[in-house]
Amino acid sequence: MKIYTKTGDTGTTMLIGGSRVPKSDLRIKAYGTVDELNSFLGLLRSKLSDDEKDLILEIQNTLFAVGANLATDTAKRKIDDFAQISEAKIRFLEENIDKFDAQLPKINNFIVYGNDELSALCHVCRAVARRAEVEILTADKEHVIDKNLLVYINRLSDFLFVFARVLEEKKGNTNFFWQK
Repeated sequence: MKIYTKTGDTGTTMLIGGSRVPKSDLRIKAYGTVDELNSFLGLLRSKLSDDEKDLILEIQNTLFAVGANLATDTAKRKIDDFAQISEAKIRFLEENIDKFDAQLPKINNFIVYGNDELSALCHVCRAVARRAEVEILTADKEHVIDKNLLVYINRLSDFLFVFARVLEEKKGNTNFFWQK
């Protein structure tokens, strides 16, 4: 099978369920940003230790499900079970946020990013997750979007914030705080 189909050459793409939509459809934009986030997470994962890699890989696998969920035309087809975002996946993020946050000193000000490459890259992932959340919310105005997708992406940006701080702490770095 060839990688190119030529069916998208006129600016449309096919959703799961068979309907063709413009590539400018809000769902396409949303799952494109989720794909971008997954790509940046892959770059982050390539630089992590093995135990940290497993954690990020779990998130990447869930993001493929988020993309498949967004790419399904729910007017024509039920969302596949593998593309459902369960409460357990949300709890996975929340439990890791709580575990990591308990190990970190409390903060009372904005952190200035870029103390080291790994934590800065994690903050890039967090910013893309926030953009993905906004794009999913925007798509929800025109299409029915599973609310668990929004919850998951929101928690993911929180997780990435805390994880960036963990990466700083592991290197013995002190966070730089915004100077008012």
